[in-house]
Amino acid sequence: MSAWTWSYHDYDPRQERLREALCTVGNGYFATRGAAPEAAADETHYPGTYLAGGYDRLQSEVQGRVVENEDLVNLPNWLVLRLRIEDGDWFGLDSVELLSYRQALDLRDGILIREVCFRDAAGRETRLIQRRLVHMGLSHLASLETELTAYNWSGSVEVVSALDGRVTNDGVERYRGLDAQHLEPLDSRAVEDDGIFLQMRTRQSRLAVAQAARTRAYRADRRLEIEPSLDREPDYIAQRFRLQLDRERPVVIEKLVALYTSRDAAISECGLEARTAIARGQRFGELLESHALIWRHLWRRFDLELCLRDDDDGRAASILRLHLFHLLVTASPNTMDLDVGVPARGLHGEAYRGHIFWDELFIFPLLNLRLPEITRSLLMYRYRRLGEARAAAREEGLRGALYPWQSGSNGREETQQLHLNPRSGHWTPDETRLQRHVNSAIAYNIWQYYESTGDTEFLSFYGAEMLLEIARMWASLATRNQALDRYEIRGVIGPDEFHTGYTDRKEPGLDNHAYTSLTAAWTLCRALDLPDHLPRERWAELIEQLGISDDELAHWDAVSRKLRICFHGDGIISQFAGFDDLQELDWDGYRRRYEDIQRLDRILEAEGDSPNHYKATKQADVLMLFYLFSAEELGRLFARLGYAFEPEQIPRTVDYYGARTSHGSTLSRVVDAWVLARSDRPRSWSLFTQALESDVADIQGGTTAEGIHLGAMAGTVDLIQRCYTGIEVRDRHLWINPDLPEELKGLRTRLRFRGQTIELDISHELVRVRAVSPETEAIRLHVGGDLISLESGETLEIKLARKPLFVDAP
Repeated sequence: MSAWTWSYHDYDPRQERLREALCTVGNGYFATRGAAPEAAADETHYPGTYLAGGYDRLQSEVQGRVVENEDLVNLPNWLVLRLRIEDGDWFGLDSVELLSYRQALDLRDGILIREVCFRDAAGRETRLIQRRLVHMGLSHLASLETELTAYNWSGSVEVVSALDGRVTNDGVERYRGLDAQHLEPLDSRAVEDDGIFLQMRTRQSRLAVAQAARTRAYRADRRLEIEPSLDREPDYIAQRFRLQLDRERPVVIEKLVALYTSRDAAISECGLEARTAIARGQRFGELLESHALIWRHLWRRFDLELCLRDDDDGRAASILRLHLFHLLVTASPNTMDLDVGVPARGLHGEAYRGHIFWDELFIFPLLNLRLPEITRSLLMYRYRRLGEARAAAREEGLRGALYPWQSGSNGREETQQLHLNPRSGHWTPDETRLQRHVNSAIAYNIWQYYESTGDTEFLSFYGAEMLLEIARMWASLATRNQALDRYEIRGVIGPDEFHTGYTDRKEPGLDNHAYTSLTAAWTLCRALDLPDHLPRERWAELIEQLGISDDELAHWDAVSRKLRICFHGDGIISQFAGFDDLQELDWDGYRRRYEDIQRLDRILEAEGDSPNHYKATKQADVLMLFYLFSAEELGRLFARLGYAFEPEQIPRTVDYYGARTSHGSTLSRVVDAWVLARSDRPRSWSLFTQALESDVADIQGGTTAEGIHLGAMAGTVDLIQRCYTGIEVRDRHLWINPDLPEELKGLRTRLRFRGQTIELDISHELVRVRAVSPETEAIRLHVGGDLISLESGETLEIKLARKPLFVDAP
């Protein structure tokens, strides 16, 4: 590990799948796991290549029921490069004696490097150095460079370079037993003298995927003449050839690959484009130069320079860069031209089937203040599926738009109907589709993007329409309780997910769920605010187009003032109606009986019990309110609803749920670290460092190997970027109110706010702000309680004083 390198210096088969996920390289269009080129899918390795938006649906029979699941498809393996010295065994790390080993992800240049020195059964010592990239600029290209050096021998090496379409979606153990054969062959053949071509198609979505590969060999930059033979099957194509190696004279093998699909823009036919691309393609070194340049440009926008306490070993900064790297592997400038969302597990594996959840709530703030054009594109994914959301609302007897908890290709609900508990082996009903709060997350993301950019065009023609239809859904879902003179939202599930219903009620769902109801009220308020942010003519058009009457707007206003929130104890916000009536869990007893209780729901189900009986949360979703809203904004929201709420209730609520949370979600520690940042900085930092380790240490015991947790990765960076700096975007102003933990002595970074790039240098004593972008309007900043107008090119320094708890704290 170093500031710009994530590396491993041993080979550990037990860790290989985890490392493959963490060493994924990609460019937002497609990504490839860090599997070895010679590896095939088995218990140790899992090669995988995934296309943004590359989904397919298949039906399977489970417990006598036919279920249909949509998956992000594992595409043909383009990496395949197999080596055999003379007539010995095919090279593999398990079949040779390793003299040295290193695998390193070069974060600065965006390449994966593997260096292996080995001795085979015949005593021959060889060095292998491989570098791979998925090009950040030429988004359809990937390349693998392999350098071979014979140390104590000379002789021949047999090489097989292949495109392998005999792959399935088999990367998640609990999905096994379901149909996973998504691809069918269309074409395989040779291309010119040094190329091969494979074209496959997904079975249901009929997405054609074309790959072409060109393999060449060089010694001292002189191209070697090779005479490949062809191994050809309908779903597999390979070149086989021999090279002569002389002692200590390296030979380099370069494999260039192009990937196109039938849905790409500006193409004639995807197979033709792939074959043309490899014919025109450059050598690895030239590709690396242009690829690394774009990565340097991205790091200029995204990097954070941390000054940590003297005993820090640099691990935190290194992991934060790794997290930023994987965000850009999944959502990059290439994403701007695609109709895709952000999969919760990135383009790194098959967990959650590659679906889009609410995790973008934790991802977009990072993009909004760095490269908001990516956010705009990802919000357009939601806009294009507004029609499907309207249809879903109608099916539920609601007005407006009801977005799904899990989304894939066309925006229908993709949440599975049954869930396998790997601990018990039981299939149980999956009720998580009732997480209606995803709609408020979309509304929140729209508003935060607009506040950060001032993009009135987006708000006028896309964002406002979504906001209005989501508000209409919430007003339609709320029912009037005449006795209480309150509106209630019933039959929903929150981010907690452990609690899915009441034990005395057959139907799933919870009533008056605090996070759901408060964010619904906030959404209604923002919809009612739209006339102040849109051109008058456009507001009139939207009202007419959507058929929104004055009476309906009045109803929205009434609901936003009368939604029911439950409290218990000393002003504690109840997670939902009846939460305080549940039993207390014997936390110490379960910790003694089980090594890991993060997934307490699975433990209880295996015991014939249910979390619905207990005050035990997977993640304390009440605390999400303090994550999203400042104390000031939350106070205004409660006041509008007619509830007394004092800042002192926040730490009491935080402590109450903190003692009743298993942290079964990787997002849980991010949220808890955030809400403790002003009241208990040492504990906040401890939770932050735990959240940092979520994926690199695989703290959930095997889940990262199935795909990284992108929301948690982005959330840890955002804790540094916005939480500890007190940065908040609100009321068209940028608020900066730092309260750095003792472990964080200072930080430097660049942010972009409403078209202006600003450089920030923040310490415990001082905030230094410089406006970089020329010829832009002044921006309004609130720094340490002072309102400042910052002109283009101007630099300001503000000395800080310690603030009392929860004053303007995000």
